[in-house]
Amino acid sequence: MPWKDGTGPPWLHGKFKGCGYRMTIPRQGILDVLNETADHLSAEDIYHKVHGAYPSIGLTTVYRTLELLVHTGLVYRFDFGDGRARYELAEGPKSIGHHHHLVCTGCGRIIDYTDFIEEEIELLKQTEKGLTKKYKFRVTNHLIQFYGLCEACQGTG
Repeated sequence: MPWKDGTGPPWLHGKFKGCGYRMTIPRQGILDVLNETADHLSAEDIYHKVHGAYPSIGLTTVYRTLELLVHTGLVYRFDFGDGRARYELAEGPKSIGHHHHLVCTGCGRIIDYTDFIEEEIELLKQTEKGLTKKYKFRVTNHLIQFYGLCEACQGTG
């Protein structure tokens, strides 16, 4: 959770301040919750974790703070088709870096996919290059989600 003075780790404080915002206890608490998990948490999940340590922080504050953190690029928001936005820390000491998601439409399991092979990396580079040329659009990032059934939900066996 946040340091007693509410400033948090220097890497995060500097990045947030660089966006023109103060690091408050609720903001730091939400970032800490996201930094301490590998799960893709909903706003309600985050609220329950933060509220336990800081009962004065309300759900509305969590929603507003998440919107701000998404706007500043510190947090990513995902829609995995279950009707709930999910959040993930964009970077940090525990960040797994750039990755894609495999989403099971049976059980809802979300798998972070990071072990790209050379052919995938080359295909993405070519796709981004082609989009840039065709639409005169400079790609700065991308999000890829694959939907299907995990091994357990396929019923193989």
